[in-house]
Amino acid sequence: MTKKTRHCCQLLLLLFMPLFLFGLVCSPATAAGPLIIDHNCTDISQIPHSWINQAKTMFRLSYGHTSHGSQIVTGMSLLRGTSGSLYWYDHNGTAGGLSLHDREPSGDLGNPNRTEWATRTRTLLNTPGCDRNMIMWSWCGQVNGTEEEINNYLTLMNDLETDYPDVTFVYMTGHLNGTGEGGNVNIRNNQIRDYCTANNKILFDFADIESYDPDGNYFLDRGATDSCNYDGGNWADEWCDANPGECVSCSCAHSRCLNCQLKGRAFWYMMARLAGWGSCTTDSDGDSDVDGSDLASFSAVFDEDCLEAFAGAFGGAGFPSSS
Repeated sequence: MTKKTRHCCQLLLLLFMPLFLFGLVCSPATAAGPLIIDHNCTDISQIPHSWINQAKTMFRLSYGHTSHGSQIVTGMSLLRGTSGSLYWYDHNGTAGGLSLHDREPSGDLGNPNRTEWATRTRTLLNTPGCDRNMIMWSWCGQVNGTEEEINNYLTLMNDLETDYPDVTFVYMTGHLNGTGEGGNVNIRNNQIRDYCTANNKILFDFADIESYDPDGNYFLDRGATDSCNYDGGNWADEWCDANPGECVSCSCAHSRCLNCQLKGRAFWYMMARLAGWGSCTTDSDGDSDVDGSDLASFSAVFDEDCLEAFAGAFGGAGFPSSS
């Protein structure tokens, strides 16, 4: 980069900074790779509030599920607060909240059968006036199927993405059942994971979240179940006993409240990432030079990491002098 170009970029960056800081320039993350939401994605304290608010503005979600899938919504409800709060949601997205059509459409990925969910999704999206731009479906126990049945699920999801390019679709793994790493449930979940990773999909890894406690201790190889039991105890009960004040009480379908807490947090982590949080590259056009054209892309995705990255690109720590 020439000195003249660098100075121009510095000036542009300073001119546009107020817009960035006040969230007036923003767009979703590009689909440059897969987005896998797992046990590593439950710390929402690190998310700038602006990205949560951006996600609530950008997305209007329909979530089809039965009892196991309700764990995510139960976890969301623990964070929800009162109208207008940061993690607020309701049916219509009032008071700046996320618009969530819960259990709409009805059923899940295996109920009443393994294909009706896709038909119901198309019916919903084809309804005149439909404003949904995000679709998520969960499993109950039916992920415990055959390779062909899971391939059919993946094909139906991909077909929906192709036919509705303006809608964000979230894939999901199924809950644990105690059969461990070698069991069919984990094999089928790995089939879903491998597909999503190879094809740059969005995956909410339901099973992975219930395979670890918040400290990162692993229990799938010890026969972990959806209720957080494992061969020797219950990881949720043990973690809550060891961390007084960190767990709340709630009715979490088939499980412990901590499991629902973690999944609710992971949901908002996913939403922030989809809104653009963490999607920063200084050399956005790949020409091995950070210049004015990259700054234009920077205006679309801004967070503190991006600011630090561009500050470094334009002369190291902080903004260099224009002299």
